[in-house]
Amino acid sequence: MPVDLSVDSGDERRLYWALADSFNVARRFLTHYRNKPSYILWQLGFPIISVLLYGYVFSGAMKAPGGEGGSDAYRDFLMAGMFVMTMAFGFMNTATGVVYDATKGVIDRFRSMPMAPSAVVTGRGLTDIIVACAELTILALTALAMGWRAHGSFGETVAGFALLVLLRFSLIWVGVWLGLLVPSPEAAGGLYAVVFPLTMVSSIFVPTSSMPGWLGTVAAWNPISSTGTAVRELFGNPVGADGSWIEQNALLMAVVWPLVVTAVFLPLAVRRFQRLSR
Repeated sequence: MPVDLSVDSGDERRLYWALADSFNVARRFLTHYRNKPSYILWQLGFPIISVLLYGYVFSGAMKAPGGEGGSDAYRDFLMAGMFVMTMAFGFMNTATGVVYDATKGVIDRFRSMPMAPSAVVTGRGLTDIIVACAELTILALTALAMGWRAHGSFGETVAGFALLVLLRFSLIWVGVWLGLLVPSPEAAGGLYAVVFPLTMVSSIFVPTSSMPGWLGTVAAWNPISSTGTAVRELFGNPVGADGSWIEQNALLMAVVWPLVVTAVFLPLAVRRFQRLSR
């Protein structure tokens, strides 16, 4: 018997309004950057300052993996790590924005409106992806001005930046979930005490092989390290691999880790959002 594969018009309209509501919420979030330029100065200015400080303060005393000396060699190693660190720190902006809207009653007003239930969470994710792409663009231009170069092919370079955006996408849901858990914006600021060690115990600044054995193992299995190593390989920059399975398969794990994080925290964020009014 023939099977009807057509989509019900009601389902089409629900999908249309869900997308439309998500774009409207994202536009509302992006409007804050126009009305409050300090947000732009912080979110886009902080990565630039970090790159300049780490690139020039550390480069004179550090060596790139393989014993290559000179500031330029270490900057080539460092820059990919700085891109990763910026994407990792970005979830703090997500958490702060969510908790601010929750404590000011903005999310409650959204929930009382005739709009798709997923629009607030989806709109926040879309906004953060747009901001992340802007941050990466500015960081890449700053790195190029400092002498950093991606020596891989055009396709490999694009794939490297795609992995960075994928990492940021997965951490958005961590930020949304935490933002719905913490009671105030001040408490959200305290989450830096968690994210700072997470980024430091990784291969962002130094190879994991230079750390004590147990710490190097922990750092190598850090999802941030997998993305950092994979991006360095794609960019053709120095890679400090220690021969472990996790680092030999960095490209694979740079995709697997974000998918795992998304699979865990996206449902948690949605469930927490749905339970706000209970």
